[in-house]
Amino acid sequence: MAIEATPANFDEQLGGPMTLVDFWADWCGPCKIMAPVLEQLEQEFGDRIKFVQFDVEQSETIPQRYKVMSIPSLVLFKDGVAKEKVTGIYPKEKLAHYLNRKLAEEK
Repeated sequence: MAIEATPANFDEQLGGPMTLVDFWADWCGPCKIMAPVLEQLEQEFGDRIKFVQFDVEQSETIPQRYKVMSIPSLVLFKDGVAKEKVTGIYPKEKLAHYLNRKLAEEK
């Protein structure tokens, strides 16, 4: 299961070579659609990518820092630095292809 980040521990959750942060909210319908997709991706990629969730209702500052204007938004961090962001609903196959491509770039 993805790590639940809080405003207090957000930055320390970004450790590791690659982290995918899911910016979401409980009231967000598209976020609920993406939740099982992300769970499946975590099962597939969890040994190589750290999966973190951040509820945007907890803080405005952190989403603003990464220019998250709508949710769901996924921000990919490499060595603690935000590199890319995707927003909206994506099928598992498309996100898996994206993550495989990002992992291949690391080699």
